[in-house]
Amino acid sequence: MASVDLIGVASIVVSGLTIAIGSIGPAIGESWALSRALSAIAQQPDEANTITRTLFVGLAMIESTAIYCFVISIILIFSNPFWNYVAT
Repeated sequence: MASVDLIGVASIVVSGLTIAIGSIGPAIGESWALSRALSAIAQQPDEANTITRTLFVGLAMIESTAIYCFVISIILIFSNPFWNYVAT
């Protein structure tokens, strides 16, 4: 197997692992935050608007981690910096 092929296979495997492992944490965090928010709304229904607004901001920040992992995996697949190094 040529070194270019090896770089291609490694890029695909690492990008798959990056998106798989990088999505587990945000998924667990979002489910935990949602369950806590629903519990808080059940205990204090008058504060539902404040809790919901804070929940959405927190979920957006948690989701950014998964988006960063997705961007890294796309970079590894389509514009890997090692391609030029091996090709020359």
